Amino acid sequence: MRRVVILGRGASGKSTLAIRLGEIAALPVIQLDKIFWQEGLKTTPRDRWITVQENLVAKESWIMDGDLGPYDAVEVRLRAADTLLFLDFSLVRCAWRAIRRSRERADFWRWLFTYRQQSLPLLMNAIGKHAANADLHVFRNPKQLRRFLAHVSRESPPR
Repeated sequence: MRRVVILGRGASGKSTLAIRLGEIAALPVIQLDKIFWQEGLKTTPRDRWITVQENLVAKESWIMDGDLGPYDAVEVRLRAADTLLFLDFSLVRCAWRAIRRSRERADFWRWLFTYRQQSLPLLMNAIGKHAANADLHVFRNPKQLRRFLAHVSRESPPR
């Protein structure tokens, strides 16, 4: 587990997981939201976003968290990943977390509410096409995720 992609619905805890896993596995964390969204929440143009990701995935090891929905070019990082962690938490859990953390734009809420019907099928197709050999871990609740982190913690060499 040297090149990890973390995906999931908005407000599912991708960044929190990335930071925790980075601490446990001693891997650098790249939070894609911080790179992709420009000042004023403007999107990075797709061709430039692909180039940015190509430069990021060229590094030896990393954890990348982010699922940018319709704005994403996820195939770049899927092709480079050896491990995929997918947070498939409920809409209610994610909506509650989103409400608690900050104000979100209307397009975020549309994406959040339609994720399972629109984004998820496209994402699973992309995983099958671009990351068929990567280890895929799907977590449907926080308890499964805690067990996974405990396992990784036990397996990681002491630092």
